[in-house]
Amino acid sequence: MIRICAVEDVPKGTAISADVEGTQLAIVHGEDDVFYAVHDECSHAAVALSEGEVEGCTLECWLHGSRFDLRTGEPTGLPATEPVPVYPVEVRDGDIYVSLTPSNGVTR
Repeated sequence: MIRICAVEDVPKGTAISADVEGTQLAIVHGEDDVFYAVHDECSHAAVALSEGEVEGCTLECWLHGSRFDLRTGEPTGLPATEPVPVYPVEVRDGDIYVSLTPSNGVTR
C-alpha cells in the first residue's frame, strides 16, 4: 500500500487526482463517507474522471456524462461501456493508502 494523502485533503463528495508511480488515480471521498480509488481516465474518452461530479457511489465524467460505480468500476450510464480499474483503499491514522493492483481485475 502506498500513502497518497491525508483524509482531510479529500472533502466528502469530492475527488482529487494523484500520480502514483506513473498511474493516474482519482481518489474519491464518496457521499457514503467511504474513500475510493479509480483510474483517472474515462474509458470512453481520454479525460480526467477526477474533474467530474461525485454522486452517491458514482463518479460522473464531465465531458459526456458517463457514470462509473466507484465500488466496481462498471459504467452505469452511457456513452461509456467499458469499466475502469478500481484500486483497494485503506485509511490508517488519518491517511489514505492505495494498492496499485486493481481489485476488479480491469487494467488500463
